[in-house]
Amino acid sequence: MTALPAEATVAVIGAGTMGSGIAQVAALHGHRVQLHDARFGAADAAKQAIADGLGRDVGKGRLAASDADAALQRIATVVTLADACVASLVIEAVVEDLAIKRELFASLENVIPDDCILASNTSSLSITALGTGLRHPGRVVGMHFFNPVPLMPLVEVIDGLTTDPAIADVVFATAAAWGKTPVRAQSTPGFIVNRCARPFYGEALRLLAQRAADPATIDAVMRESGGFRMGPFELMDLIGHDVNFAVTQSVWEASFHDPRYTPSSLQRELVAAGFLGRKSGRGFYVYGAGSVRPAPQSEDAGTRPERIVLRGASEATRALATRCANAGIAIDEAPIDPRLGAAMQVTGGGNEVWLVATDGATASARAHVAGLSDVVLFDLALDYASATRLAVARADSCSENAAALANGTLQAAACAVSRIDDVAGMAVLRTVAMLANEAADAVMQGVAAAGAIDLAMQKGVSYPIGPIAWGDRLGAAVLATALAHLAAAYPGERYRISPLIARRALSGGALVG
Repeated sequence: MTALPAEATVAVIGAGTMGSGIAQVAALHGHRVQLHDARFGAADAAKQAIADGLGRDVGKGRLAASDADAALQRIATVVTLADACVASLVIEAVVEDLAIKRELFASLENVIPDDCILASNTSSLSITALGTGLRHPGRVVGMHFFNPVPLMPLVEVIDGLTTDPAIADVVFATAAAWGKTPVRAQSTPGFIVNRCARPFYGEALRLLAQRAADPATIDAVMRESGGFRMGPFELMDLIGHDVNFAVTQSVWEASFHDPRYTPSSLQRELVAAGFLGRKSGRGFYVYGAGSVRPAPQSEDAGTRPERIVLRGASEATRALATRCANAGIAIDEAPIDPRLGAAMQVTGGGNEVWLVATDGATASARAHVAGLSDVVLFDLALDYASATRLAVARADSCSENAAALANGTLQAAACAVSRIDDVAGMAVLRTVAMLANEAADAVMQGVAAAGAIDLAMQKGVSYPIGPIAWGDRLGAAVLATALAHLAAAYPGERYRISPLIARRALSGGALVG
């Protein structure tokens, strides 16, 4: 694949945050850039903002002053679309509206040469639909950057049904030449990231609607146990609830109201109130001078365990027991108890409690099936050997003394403990299971290759591990069990299992062989 030569001109239509970022990146990599915006003065203001940003980079030693000056000299603001007619690549970054983008492309086709590429920075609109009605729909391709463009490495290169593969190849190579990490995907609702990331937000919003925990606690658990860079509520506040809600609604509508993508009424209310997150000063959290972020719920000091019996050690229980042993707790082993599977049978202070990793069922259900009262579940962790916080859910039958012993055990392992209500799947497991489920369906449906999906989710939204890789780490059987428990707790189509995971659960193979 051959990238556009550096002497090729790139036109950017739309001088907002995304358009100005794209213009900056193209100019830094040697292209002459024509920047246009229909709003009077917007392009000139964007160029000044680019100059200010480049100046800050120079001041921080990230960029040579000569390179910044040369890049700025390559950017010309143009008044009309006709002024962009000499470009080899036009990237539109206008408002996310199909009709407006189609009208723009139709107008551009009257002034650009036949070999000019038309790329859209759309985050979720159909690339096929954008090319419909044009004389040369084969040159229309998606080139979805992520905000902030100069810093975020990912670019999704999207093929519509009519896109010439050779055109997409050029765009892919050009993005790579610009220092980006391109991934290839087919034009389907949400592409890769905006489709596969929906459960990260959706499951958190459902937990909040069920009053399982408050935003600060869920965010802390997702960071400190799940290993995510940001929790879902703080990330939605950063993105902006108007943007995040609109993408969810777009994917939902484009998927014929698939329950997996149903928007949240809680988020709709935030948008209606103007509580859009950081940019408005209030979202799930309050921002601005004097604001204080609420602390996550953390359990008080519990009862220190005297003895832990590993009943059929798993990776989770083994890692936690090792941490407890390092704190001087006596550890023994015994055969697995078929009622609960791998568990930690803990005694101390005259009490006993069974600590068990969640499998998607509620603690109350696990206790009922086992015929035990004092059962406490702990949530999934990216790495049980290093997690600094774990969520717990206790069965309704669990006594306060037994719960205090469970808390003390995890605290002895140097984990902060956050209690969430006894909901199916807890927080991290249900989110990861749904992320892997969505990614597996995307692979099965030919949206993108498994490697591209994992790369996109790591580079585009900074996940600690790709959803396919995490699914393989857990195993298809574990995912299938968790999803089955979620589907039983919340009947309907939302938690339907991907046929790919169902197949691999039977064969025991990796999600993508």
